[in-house]
Amino acid sequence: MKAIRIGFGYDVHAFANERELWLGGIKIKHTVGLLGHSDADVLIHALCDALLGAANLRDIGYHFPDTSKIFKNIDSKILLRDTMKLIRDKGYEFGNADCTVCAEEPKLNPHIPLMQVCLSEVMAVDLDSISIKATTSERMGFVGRKEGIAAYASVLIFKQ
Repeated sequence: MKAIRIGFGYDVHAFANERELWLGGIKIKHTVGLLGHSDADVLIHALCDALLGAANLRDIGYHFPDTSKIFKNIDSKILLRDTMKLIRDKGYEFGNADCTVCAEEPKLNPHIPLMQVCLSEVMAVDLDSISIKATTSERMGFVGRKEGIAAYASVLIFKQ
């Protein structure tokens, strides 16, 4: 029997002027981007945290600290690729991910297929193993006030 583990990740970033909006590894045309030390791809950050947690490898801030100049404005796809290497080096393989992005704007559904393709390529996994959903917070909380975006990710990994 293979050892199966699950992980959960959560991340938030505030909107910021004069920043590009990157979600799920793709650039989305919008009036504002997200504030962060890296490119602030909230979906990839939640996914990395879920993967690292499942493998008991701490969290994204431990491996890629926002106090390091190395990670300033880094493409989060690099962080995801490196996270996959970390879990594979520990003997795990990816099973699947179920991700949810919570944003009032922009509308994300048209971008989901491209996000899935991008993430599956970066992670070197089957496209069908990446689920991404978009929702709003019904105008409640910081997401509802259009102050930022939140993302959640659950993953399954298994011992090779």
